[in-house]
Amino acid sequence: MLSLPALCVGTLARRGVLGAASIRAAHGHSGHVATQEDMSVPHYYDRRSIPLPDVPYHKELGAEQKALKEKEKGSWKQLSNEEKVALYRLQFNQTFAEMNRPSNEWKTVLGGIFLFFGFTGLIVWWQRVYVFPPKPHTLTDEWKAQQVKRMLDMRMNPIQGFSAKWDYDKNEWKK
Repeated sequence: MLSLPALCVGTLARRGVLGAASIRAAHGHSGHVATQEDMSVPHYYDRRSIPLPDVPYHKELGAEQKALKEKEKGSWKQLSNEEKVALYRLQFNQTFAEMNRPSNEWKTVLGGIFLFFGFTGLIVWWQRVYVFPPKPHTLTDEWKAQQVKRMLDMRMNPIQGFSAKWDYDKNEWKK
């Protein structure tokens, strides 16, 4: 059974839209082949939770490294400190102390947070200037003073509320 993409490519090729060169290029016949890593085999990872990885850091060894591995099979007293470190680096990429070393990633995270806050502040400022309407006149201090005077004149909540705190004989707030 033919699939729909195969029918479309065939139709386009017959009409001359797709030539042989474009079909070859689309199907990767140019010599470049993408490789996919085999996830069924163990891989090397430097992790603090698992300090001993399943596979060594260097899988393919050069001639000098193979000679060092042969020398490793003998007495370790004959190895110099540099050779011991080289053998360690064949097996591991980092020491446990290097894995535990603090990183400077916090600076990047903090910078990103400040950048986000700054951008958000610019958006809020832009909205206040260009998007939101002006404040209503009822929020001015003069209007609020007139509203308080009107509430006192109407004697609103004279027992426990607003008017209970006003001295009507002296025209001032009770102390």
